[in-house]
Amino acid sequence: MKQRILALIVIATLCAAQPAFAWFNGGHELAAYIAYQKLTPATRARVDALIKLNPMYGQWTVDVENSRKPLVAFMKAATWADCIKQASCAAGYTSDGGNTPPGNPTDDQNIGYADKLMHQYWHFVDTPYSAGAPGQPAKTPNALTEIEKLSAAIETDESDDIKSYDLVWLEHLVGDIHQPLHATSRFTVNHPQGDAGGNFIYFCAKPCSDELHAYWDGLFGDTPTIQQLSENATVLLGHPKPAGAESLDVASWVTGSFDFAKSAVYTTPISEDNDPTVKLSPRPDAHYRSEANRVANEQILRAGYRLANLLNTKLK
Repeated sequence: MKQRILALIVIATLCAAQPAFAWFNGGHELAAYIAYQKLTPATRARVDALIKLNPMYGQWTVDVENSRKPLVAFMKAATWADCIKQASCAAGYTSDGGNTPPGNPTDDQNIGYADKLMHQYWHFVDTPYSAGAPGQPAKTPNALTEIEKLSAAIETDESDDIKSYDLVWLEHLVGDIHQPLHATSRFTVNHPQGDAGGNFIYFCAKPCSDELHAYWDGLFGDTPTIQQLSENATVLLGHPKPAGAESLDVASWVTGSFDFAKSAVYTTPISEDNDPTVKLSPRPDAHYRSEANRVANEQILRAGYRLANLLNTKLK
């Protein structure tokens, strides 16, 4: 078995424009893999049936042997909320305000797969980190409010179509909120309106778009094989259960990620971003990479446990 859990993506390859995701597919699929191992038999059977209602189920499971289809589909479902942002993956979805809630009644609607809005603003909560400029309150709806809303919805007798939609969003959002830069926006002299969770902290000049948020998103890669995910999950599941693994308090999840943002993300050598003459941040060094890997592994393991506990407790 591999002893090294995961290698960092070579960030220099990210110099083409990237959409703002939280963990690339590798992180979301790894958290889902871990969660699936912790589901009770009854919850797993319910999850398997609901995932089949997603319109992409056939694509996720083509050429997958029957015995592995439920696990693979559950893992792929964790990436669906990012997939619908890309026409090349899932056509027909509309960006309704981008990363800012437009203030419409549809912002937090829960109508199942009939909803063709991307809801990009559901993926994060910009807890303000005042580090040189006053912070601004996080906008709603956001990842915190939606996880709470969808968690409550799956306890009800809503239709299976809507429950399937809620399930795949919960898979994704629970992973999202454990990426520290999806739980904060840092307010500084250079970015008095916030840095959008590190998206505006660049390591290189345009047209290169290599930046802090993408660095953290990429810690688990984007296209790992099932074998790689299985090996990595086995190593992580061999670790002690992380603190707070059984917590259903979503606000505390956000607080934990926010604390990691301050202690492990916005740290040396990342720029303090308060000198107007300094436009770029130094790149992460070896020490930073080591700490980033440690935090990312801990958070993915925690996300997997919490997702399983949430579904075991609430899914009907």
